[in-house]
Amino acid sequence: MLHINDLTFRYGGRVIFDRASATIPKGHRVALVGRNGTGKTTLLKLIGGELAPDGGGISVPAGARLGRVAQEAPASDMSLLDTVLAADAERTRLLAEAETATDPERIAEVHARLGDIQAHSAPARAAQILAGLGFDAEAQLRPSRDFSGGWRMRVALAGVLFAEPDLLLLDEPTNHLDLEATIWLENYLRSYPHTILMVSHDRELLNKVPTTTVHVEGGKLVTYAGGYDQFERTRRANRERIAAQAAKQEAARKHIQSYIDRFRYKASKARQAQSRIKMLERMEPIEGLEEDHTVRFDFPSPDELAPPLIQLERTVGGYGDRVVLRGLDLRIDQDDRIALLGANGNGKSTLVKLLSGRLAPLAGEIRRSPKLRVGYFAQHQTDELDPALTALQQAQAWMPKEPETKVRAHLGRFGFPQERAETRISSLSGGEKARLLFALMTRDAPHILMLDEPTNHLDIDSREALVQALNAFEGAVILISHDPHLVSLTADRLWLVDGGTCRPYEGDLDDYRKLLLERARADRAEARDAAGSDGARAAVARKDQRRAAAELRATLAPLRRKAEEAEKLLAKLEKEKAAIQAKLADPALYSGPSEKVTRLQIDLGEIEKRIAAAEETWMEAQETLEAAQAEAGPA
Repeated sequence: MLHINDLTFRYGGRVIFDRASATIPKGHRVALVGRNGTGKTTLLKLIGGELAPDGGGISVPAGARLGRVAQEAPASDMSLLDTVLAADAERTRLLAEAETATDPERIAEVHARLGDIQAHSAPARAAQILAGLGFDAEAQLRPSRDFSGGWRMRVALAGVLFAEPDLLLLDEPTNHLDLEATIWLENYLRSYPHTILMVSHDRELLNKVPTTTVHVEGGKLVTYAGGYDQFERTRRANRERIAAQAAKQEAARKHIQSYIDRFRYKASKARQAQSRIKMLERMEPIEGLEEDHTVRFDFPSPDELAPPLIQLERTVGGYGDRVVLRGLDLRIDQDDRIALLGANGNGKSTLVKLLSGRLAPLAGEIRRSPKLRVGYFAQHQTDELDPALTALQQAQAWMPKEPETKVRAHLGRFGFPQERAETRISSLSGGEKARLLFALMTRDAPHILMLDEPTNHLDIDSREALVQALNAFEGAVILISHDPHLVSLTADRLWLVDGGTCRPYEGDLDDYRKLLLERARADRAEARDAAGSDGARAAVARKDQRRAAAELRATLAPLRRKAEEAEKLLAKLEKEKAAIQAKLADPALYSGPSEKVTRLQIDLGEIEKRIAAAEETWMEAQETLEAAQAEAGPA
């Protein structure tokens, strides 16, 4: 499908690719990985024809269709659905020709081709893609000008997915998505029928979608089988093998050189010494590998406060007359690690603004610890940075009472050594600006970190550093992120923002994935029903029934697990009790030491207490489960 042969490309006097080669077979899903600045996005532009190579070549089969997400879908009066349908240029052209063609043979050819590309099912397929990316049926009929740039980027992504190019080029496709749309995209790309080449820093996506990984490093392209974790394991093993070979060679060199130094000028050994000199000259050096310089940063530890840090009671949040969230009864303690689930637009950012004090409640009460310090992060805060200042000057402006040595030390915790600290913000990468914001927001050692999409401009290494820093942080964390890897490794509690409120979600991230997939299946079935039904009312009713059933299963899942765990524990304790009773029933026991009998009787008493407690737990769990099922009614 794609051949890259001895590719050379220079930019601004710097060599980006130096005779790099790679082959991507048809139908493979390939991830381009490497540090920021190594040329991943540049390679996509070279493949797409936006840039011309200085040497070598890139070839794709004649007639192959390349697709790349537009920078932004246009703001027009065209509906989202029509915008996506228009992305299939061939279908659009054929439909227009079918309206104007007069030659019977050409009309037949047009309609035959429309049948081949399944043009009749295109609206349903476009609607399914838009639904997966977060647009309900009503939104799909609205004009694109009604939506912000971030939402229109989703429309642009939907368009290129709908067009199904032979080679799909994706550059950070999840950056403008929420967790729900990201999970949908993972599943969609895994079944994509053609070739994919993508750049992403989303580790979960890089593990679940690619069949092949191409590493961009030192101007070269190195191909590995499998996803990102497999690539890392293979690369690590290769580096260890090369390092061992280099060490072995160095030891051999030293041994030979020692012999030469001892006997070079001794007549009886001169010939052997000369032989070893030639041996050294012929020995091809094994190039040592540069060490990876992983970004490391950490959040300062706060002093401890009495719980709770924040308490919400019957709180209502919104803007002016528009209520976004109501009935909020929530509590946050200093050891909480909470991730907020829910589609964009449901109110996650509104909740974080309420918690951080950036938004006053419309009703109800929010109580905060009087000494509470909050660290708040949101991507739009990069606008608050002064591009004319250096990172050090910006930090000094935010920390005016601190000496320069302390400001520099704080910046150093977030990957800003002296040189980078004195670099103008306008010259910093997106990831460096994000790390500067982390440094600024934690300058006073906050008790709680509130992070709204903190990873958008972070590469994989920086994301791993963020995971480690959050897990080492001694305060509370509230997290909004589309990165499932970050959520699963840092959050131990999930809150679902949905239906105009927020409540704890009792399942884990895998349960939530299943719920989303159930909803997606319900939406697809609803679309099929609507297409073949005389009325939409019956289809909507069936959709609601399926969605309610899926949500009921997700709600009951943790209750069932609790009941099953209690039942398993009860069975285990009953076995232990039976074993003790069998020992006490053995007459030989009483001819031995009395202490053994006493010990067994004490153990029997303890096990009976545990059985009673387990029975009570099981009964409570069973009653709760049955009550929930009864309240939900038949599904």
